[in-house]
Amino acid sequence: QVQLVESGGGLVQAGGSLRLSCAASGRTFSNYAMGWFRQPPGKEREFVAAISWSGGSTYYADSVKGRFTISRDNAKNTVYLQMNSLKPEDTAVYYCAADRVFDRSRYSPHPRMQEYDYWGQGTQVTVSS
Repeated sequence: QVQLVESGGGLVQAGGSLRLSCAASGRTFSNYAMGWFRQPPGKEREFVAAISWSGGSTYYADSVKGRFTISRDNAKNTVYLQMNSLKPEDTAVYYCAADRVFDRSRYSPHPRMQEYDYWGQGTQVTVSS
């Protein structure tokens, strides 16, 4: 079992920045790749970014590429999402998720939501225009 707790959400003006954090506990953090997803109001949950177990590989949704950066600190059991140049359409509840990695040599970060094993409770990000 992995417990995930997101923090860092809030209200920001368009063009501003926020950094989300996701603290993990319960299992060896470096055995998991991590992802960030979001659910805008009235819409389905969607992929934002993912990072490999080592942090050496990342993958982004086209909508956030160049504006958001995912990173992780395995010593602190934490994954981050730095969000710059925020837009009103980035308004959503942001969730982090953990994907157990069994074959590190073959693993690549991915957006497939159904393959993530553990989820946090989410943190609200609101971008005003």
